[in-house]
Amino acid sequence: MSIERGQATVITELDRISQVGSAFKKTGAPVVLVPLGAGVHAGHIMLVRAAKAIRGAVVVVALSSTAEEDLDALRKESVDVIWQYTEEQLWPKGQRVQLRPQIEGLEPVEVISEALSRHLALMGVLGPSDVVVGEKDYEFLIALNQVIHDFHIPTRLRGVPTVRMPDGLAVSLRNLDVDEAAREKAGTLSAAVTAGAHAAEAGADKVLEVVNMVLDAAGIEADYVALRGLDLGPAPEQGDARLLVAANIGGVRLTDNVGLPLGIGFRNIEEHAEGTTHPDS
Repeated sequence: MSIERGQATVITELDRISQVGSAFKKTGAPVVLVPLGAGVHAGHIMLVRAAKAIRGAVVVVALSSTAEEDLDALRKESVDVIWQYTEEQLWPKGQRVQLRPQIEGLEPVEVISEALSRHLALMGVLGPSDVVVGEKDYEFLIALNQVIHDFHIPTRLRGVPTVRMPDGLAVSLRNLDVDEAAREKAGTLSAAVTAGAHAAEAGADKVLEVVNMVLDAAGIEADYVALRGLDLGPAPEQGDARLLVAANIGGVRLTDNVGLPLGIGFRNIEEHAEGTTHPDS
């Protein structure tokens, strides 16, 4: 079966996907994997578009869903290949091995381990030059980056900023499950991290104080509010950091995160950059 670029050719056989990856890499074309799992939403479409923006890229979207509306959404984006897979195909003898991240994480380790193992299996079959994932699940993004580096996998990881709804709520399959009656409350989660980020100039304690104040005002009891470094290690006193929060709202566990210039503030970024002395100077 020949592959026509932009025609969203559906492939279900693992050996065929492996052949596609090998054949295009021999031509020098980047082979970009976009692992979506079940379902396609606006955030996923942005991942696909980021993949398509890579010059000369062959975009392979891995999808465990068989819903026709999901396939139609990907066809409209003119992806090259839709790889429909099942767990039975990936692990015909069952999933016998799981990767376990060593970072001091916030999300349940079993959830991160399952996602890492699935992504590594998909990458092992296709052998992509690049893989595109969203920053919505930031802890997973960091863990996957560590897997790629520590196992010397010749793949470049590309993160894509979180896509948000007009009310600020991050677009995700879980967030779409929030009952309409709890939507306003759910939007408070993004409002809290946004408010915290804008307090970055005043330092870590102020950031956390502002986030908790916004959540408390909305009657939200957080599972965690954490301020970390970009690698999820300790946050720096001054520099790039990541603010992460999780809470159960309307019966759905929601997470959100945002980057911030801790101890600097957004309005001072340019001034700080100009005043920074290069280590080699």
